[in-house]
Amino acid sequence: MNGLELLLLGHKLIEIGAEAIPRSGFHTLTTSARTILVTVFERPGSSIKDITERTGFPQSLVSATVARFRDDGVMVTEPDPADRRRTLVSPAPGRREMGRRIASMATVDEALAARLGIPHDEVADIVAQLESLARRLSGARP
Repeated sequence: MNGLELLLLGHKLIEIGAEAIPRSGFHTLTTSARTILVTVFERPGSSIKDITERTGFPQSLVSATVARFRDDGVMVTEPDPADRRRTLVSPAPGRREMGRRIASMATVDEALAARLGIPHDEVADIVAQLESLARRLSGARP
């Protein structure tokens, strides 16, 4: 597998993951807004610059999207105590847990079976492999 194949696989996995999440406002967001949202939920306390570097989006897009999420009560912002010129962004209190609860309501099994066109009983091995990869990428022990 080369880098491009891995990148394309990643995009397909993103699509399957989005299909597996119960319908909510998450699905109506643009791809860039979803990416920024996930980035902040993964690393609370990130600066606008950090989010820009991780996503590859222009600073103006990140700032505008964060401002919209802040106005909607999804994120909170605060000046960085170490450098008051920087803005730190985190999920609003309770939002991270609510997102986890919604996402955990359904597993990816059905979405994978549908996308791959295989019976549900064959999906378990693929899910186990994905879980192992996720643990390794997060730094947890396999």
